[in-house]
Amino acid sequence: MSYGGHDDDHHHEHQHSHWGPHDWTHGHGGAPHNSWGPIMLAFGASFFLLGFTKVFTQTWDEDASIWTYAVHSSEVGLLIAGLAIFFAGLTVFWRQDWSHDGSYEAKAVGTPFRTIDIRKVALWMFLMSEMMVFSSLFSTYLRYRTGIENCETLFESGVFEAGQSCWLPASYFIAEGGYHQADAHAALGFMPDTLIPGAINTFALIVSSYTIVLALKTAKDATLSDAERNRKVGKYLLSTLALATLFLCFKMIEWFIGFEIGHGEDALFHSPSLMADKFTIYSSEYLYCHEWDHHGGADHLGACVPGQEAIFDIRMSASTFYVTTGTHGVHVFGGMVALVYMVIKAFRGGYTPQNAVSIEYFGLYWHFVDLVWVLVFPAFYLY
Repeated sequence: MSYGGHDDDHHHEHQHSHWGPHDWTHGHGGAPHNSWGPIMLAFGASFFLLGFTKVFTQTWDEDASIWTYAVHSSEVGLLIAGLAIFFAGLTVFWRQDWSHDGSYEAKAVGTPFRTIDIRKVALWMFLMSEMMVFSSLFSTYLRYRTGIENCETLFESGVFEAGQSCWLPASYFIAEGGYHQADAHAALGFMPDTLIPGAINTFALIVSSYTIVLALKTAKDATLSDAERNRKVGKYLLSTLALATLFLCFKMIEWFIGFEIGHGEDALFHSPSLMADKFTIYSSEYLYCHEWDHHGGADHLGACVPGQEAIFDIRMSASTFYVTTGTHGVHVFGGMVALVYMVIKAFRGGYTPQNAVSIEYFGLYWHFVDLVWVLVFPAFYLY
């Protein structure tokens, strides 16, 4: 079966291919053949991550007593090969999924998953493995957050050394306004501008979970004409993709770009990026100010009150923040890649009441991504 084209007997010749479409009807193909797609995806991801660790390195310079960072372009081959294998695996998977019309759905035969769709079992096993990934990140966060002394508490104790490692949470820069927190710009009045991108992201992901449910509900509606169903499902999936894109765009603005309307003390909106606030994985000598003088500085930033500053190493808190939120961002991007395919398939008539369950399976993954963010947001942005 094909979408947006003509069905003919030539498609049956692909039924034994491990690389291409399969005829899912019982009369012409029956049970699906084996696929190289999952194996290629797994190896591609592994090679990419291995190549990433070889291209981007961090080493300790004994002479200068500092960490040095380097990019080894000569090692980029493995990284590129991993990406190529990964996307080739996606292509194989999509070619086989494109022909799935719902006429055949494999069931598990063993305990405890007997009679349950194998795809659903596989997806839940995948989500359990993802839970282990994020559980590791959250347990690391909790261990560091409770085990490393807070920079503000350390300064107030008066017992510290220049360059001492301490924990300065991301919320110091986001929820409290960073180095301009005593005068933090608040266009809405009840929260600093620096928190607004994260709040918008939270709203966008929650709404995107709703639009994916609407897409599934519409795809299952047998009362709709094919044309109307295709149009509505495509629009709901496209809305989900747009909200996911909005999420990543605001994430990049929050990390690297910042956002400002107006300038200086007359600015209507002022949200500097975390990079501009010096909250980076390189901040081994962060100038921490316990009390800012907001009466004499330009651009309402002020200067530190004499004797109220210290040099701290905040790389541990910054690294934990970027690794956790970055890992979540990668999962959002992965969902976006899948959504691009699903939008194209939907507008070309690929989802019907018979195979709408495919949207449900993607929805399970997307709800998981949403749930993780609901935990990340208060832990890193508010607390």
